[in-house]
Amino acid sequence: MAPRPFPILFITATRIGDAVLSSGLIARLIEEIPGARFTIVAGPAAAPLFAEVPNLERVIVLEKSKDKGHWFRLWNQVRHREWGLIVDLRGSAISGFLRRKRRAVFRRTSGLPVHKVIEASRVLMPDGDPAPPFLFTSAETEARAQALTTGFGPILALAPAANWIGKTWPLERFAQAAIQLLGEGGPLAGARLMVLGAPEDQQVIHSLRHVVAKGKLIDLVGKADLLTAYACLKRTRLFIGNDSGLMHLAAAAGAPTVGLFGPSDEALYAPWGPHTRVVRGPREFEQIRAVDPGFAQALCHMMDLTVDVVTASARELLASTEGLAIERQRTKG
Repeated sequence: MAPRPFPILFITATRIGDAVLSSGLIARLIEEIPGARFTIVAGPAAAPLFAEVPNLERVIVLEKSKDKGHWFRLWNQVRHREWGLIVDLRGSAISGFLRRKRRAVFRRTSGLPVHKVIEASRVLMPDGDPAPPFLFTSAETEARAQALTTGFGPILALAPAANWIGKTWPLERFAQAAIQLLGEGGPLAGARLMVLGAPEDQQVIHSLRHVVAKGKLIDLVGKADLLTAYACLKRTRLFIGNDSGLMHLAAAAGAPTVGLFGPSDEALYAPWGPHTRVVRGPREFEQIRAVDPGFAQALCHMMDLTVDVVTASARELLASTEGLAIERQRTKG
């Protein structure tokens, strides 16, 4: 007998990175609640991440308005049913105005800040193990990713863009790092280069075309939706990128991930998982914040992060994940 439908309203983040970091809660709910049926609420940028969740009834795109009228619009769309569970990672008051059997709402605490994966997990499981980020992809999405990445040799993935110049490592240093890793004598000598970014990041690909031969470049800048990019990242040997949504996608995909940090706090936003590394220049987060308290200056805070520091971390991570790469290759074969 099929389990009785259990409707869940899941309200997640506006930003891609935050939505990825809390995505494991959906996988955990699917495991633990037979009959779970999902209505997922997310911001416009993050909403596509959830298009292929099993037992999905609807994705509601929540566009913010200055008068907070978006909450009233959302209430109007979801007030007509009784929810088995409402999970609200935005900490709003909306669940108090809806019929539900149970609710789990994010509340800020006065204790020490914790990583965002732990923070999100505590909404549902105060004392349980954190739910690692996880996204669902269909067979069609995996097939698209397979077609985009078909070719000979491992893949180095780069995501050189970020949502603010302050945390964007200079593009020419990404190129230098790639040349060191992919060039003769490098740990990925002769490998392919994948470049990821949004449509507005087109200048990135122009600056990196010279790093590898044309046949070894996989240009996904503005050409792959988020879930396809995630599926492609599952097939990469190493990812290097600024603190961004794509960095969190890479770590969630299981790609060995080097995250480049400056004016963001790795205690909260480090890439999650055992095959990840954080690198920064000689200054800690608090030292950078002292210089730019509001993080509002249009200047790069990543200039003191050298290419040698990044490539050293990349080499160490490649060496430590060699067994993982062999196992992946064996599984594919």
